[in-house]
Amino acid sequence: MKKFFMFLAVAGIMAVSANYASAQDETATSTEATEAVAPAPANDLAALTAAAPEVPLHQALKTKFIEGGAGFMSLIIICLIIGLALSIERILTLSFQKVNTKKLILAVEDALKNGGIDAAKDVCRNTRGPVADIFYQGLLRYDQGLDVVEKSIVSYGSVQMSKMESGLSWISLFIAIAPSLGFLGTVIGMIQAFDAIQAAGDISPNVVAGGMKVALITTVGGLIVAMILQVFYNYILAKIDTLSIDMENSSIELIDVLSDYKAK
Repeated sequence: MKKFFMFLAVAGIMAVSANYASAQDETATSTEATEAVAPAPANDLAALTAAAPEVPLHQALKTKFIEGGAGFMSLIIICLIIGLALSIERILTLSFQKVNTKKLILAVEDALKNGGIDAAKDVCRNTRGPVADIFYQGLLRYDQGLDVVEKSIVSYGSVQMSKMESGLSWISLFIAIAPSLGFLGTVIGMIQAFDAIQAAGDISPNVVAGGMKVALITTVGGLIVAMILQVFYNYILAKIDTLSIDMENSSIELIDVLSDYKAK
């Protein structure tokens, strides 16, 4: 439930940002239209014609979005928004699960010396993250022997890995779908170009320009979305690898600490 609300919060923030940018575009457009209505002096007409105003980046992107066709470009943008929301949710979740494993090992060792297994359980129960959860599962089975503790740690480590990788399949799905939608828009744009050629009975550039533009814009949009999500996907995998290495090293240290505790 916590992950669901976090996902909704991220998606809501991105939607509000998109609405705010759209409102800015509309304000800028109305301002430009008002300025264009006002007559310019005759001697300034040549200067205004020579120096065309620069189009802002967000306005240029909005124009290309409209030129690429609202249908396919909207689907590509939806893939980007949902993929980014899932990616940010994973990054935040994994960042919150990161703890200082060295400090946790020392705390567990001190708890074993002063209060025994129950005190060590309390330390793990009050610490966030997968490493503390694995420690707690191992300490629960200490009375069954170190072999059972080690097997429990390995088994529960696999469970924690599955939890950390939750949502990655959806991100990879959007990475694959975005360029596929772009290529589909390319095919449809080419079909439109050939339809225009057939209707006009001519192969002039003006006839095929519209369909070719749609084809190229949708392809570029899909590839850009896939590249952005791929960067986030690889970053998430790197964080998961870091956490898994901490889990393995800490598990080995916990077995050593429990062995010394049992020997004493």
